[in-house]
Amino acid sequence: MLHIVNKSPSERNAFDSCLRLATKGSAVLLIEDAVYAATKGTAAAAQLQAAMADLKVYVLAPDMEARGMAGRVLEGVNLVDYGGFVDLAAEHNTCQSWL
Repeated sequence: MLHIVNKSPSERNAFDSCLRLATKGSAVLLIEDAVYAATKGTAAAAQLQAAMADLKVYVLAPDMEARGMAGRVLEGVNLVDYGGFVDLAAEHNTCQSWL
């Protein structure tokens, strides 16, 4: 399953809920303000790093760049462009958007 999160972890609990309910082997794609979770030095960074033991984590690169965070991406997080977003959605049987 592909889990898509678009809200900042400091704004809503969608990020926490996603990580709590995502099953081992799932993929998580952070878009829009959720990309802050994949930024070094944030409160969510440790939580995301722990989750990467069981989940594949992707971040939409244009959203990181738009927020000026491209140079602060956590190690192990995969950057994707819009084409990569489409590829992720196509390769997973189901997608869950966390609002």
